[in-house]
Amino acid sequence: MAAEIYNLLYQLGVTANYTGFFYTAYAVSLCAEQPDRLLLVTKWLYPEVARQYKTTWKAVERNIRSVGVIIWQENRPLLEHLAHRNLDKKPRTTQMLAILASSLNSSRLAAQELDEPAAVQEDDPLPQLQAGSGGPSSVPIA
Repeated sequence: MAAEIYNLLYQLGVTANYTGFFYTAYAVSLCAEQPDRLLLVTKWLYPEVARQYKTTWKAVERNIRSVGVIIWQENRPLLEHLAHRNLDKKPRTTQMLAILASSLNSSRLAAQELDEPAAVQEDDPLPQLQAGSGGPSSVPIA
């Protein structure tokens, strides 16, 4: 999953020379696997990222916010595409993380659907109703 997130961040204009690149990637992966982490980012998400990278939650917040600015400046059209709407102003950090995690989950779901073989239908599971055979017209309405 990390490679998918890195690729997404590269497409959005963020490169690995930014400290926030790795903080953002880890935060997005955490949110993709457990979306309720987005409810209390300063209490749940940022401290967890900070523990992983041995820094403070405030540094994590600042660096992820910087990534948001870069994304907004470098590839706003792609961010809007991922959000499925036009964005009049730069999304807040939590909103940006939600957009990225959601798009990651959507792309993984779509890829999963492509990998599954199509079900072959031998017979129609619902029998064809004939006139007067108890179809919808003969069901009394209460």
